[in-house]
Amino acid sequence: MSASLFPRLAEALAATEIDQKLALTVSVDADWRAGRLDWCDTTPVELHCGRPARPEIVPPKAVPQRSPTTPEGRARLLHAIVHIEFTAINLALDHAARFRGLPQAYYADWIDVAAEEAAHFSLLRKRLASYGHDYGDFPAHAGLWEMAEKTAADPLARMALVPRLLEARGLDATPPIQRRLAENGDAASARALDIILRDEIGHVGLGDRWFREFCGQRGVDPENAYRELLIAYKAPRPPTPMNEAARLLAGFSAAELAALAKKR
Repeated sequence: MSASLFPRLAEALAATEIDQKLALTVSVDADWRAGRLDWCDTTPVELHCGRPARPEIVPPKAVPQRSPTTPEGRARLLHAIVHIEFTAINLALDHAARFRGLPQAYYADWIDVAAEEAAHFSLLRKRLASYGHDYGDFPAHAGLWEMAEKTAADPLARMALVPRLLEARGLDATPPIQRRLAENGDAASARALDIILRDEIGHVGLGDRWFREFCGQRGVDPENAYRELLIAYKAPRPPTPMNEAARLLAGFSAAELAALAKKR
């Protein structure tokens, strides 16, 4: 008999110890692939996002600048990306755990993403360790998770404003970060970010796919709805210049990118 998927997702989401969260996430993915988890269960499950005691969470403007010209600056830059990947594990788990009654493919997609984000976290944590640091050594901010909380009642808004907006910003930011790291002697981290960028195009693409699916179910135009959500949630517009090639691969249209690039 299959066990319910949702308590397992909630357990992984709530874990506060890093290695436990990673292990639970991988275990959920393995059991899902083996067909041992029931996605049709409607029993309510309380959801809580667990984080380790460190890093210290501060407002975005309080996070120090991260110049890659010094070893500590490169470590701080890597730490910021490691923090994004850790948050992305929680985001994917929450995408799958929070919204019920959706197609099986929806749960399959976000469980897979959670496992990939766990792998990204571990990969970049090793690069951070090469500088003598670990996750938690520097302050970080919670901007990504704050938007998840704001969109907790609506999967359409969640897909639009977390993977399709905030996580898509990583597609724009990653190539310049890679160049700065490589120029300052850390080609290994730059190469690791090749893997992250490749996979994140797919993750943003899933956000785009499900956003468009939900818009179709409600009979609304996706690209107009996206711009309206930016205003309704007071969300930041995508910064320019955008990585248009990556965004096109992730599902944005050329016309939408042109509209988003225009000043308000």
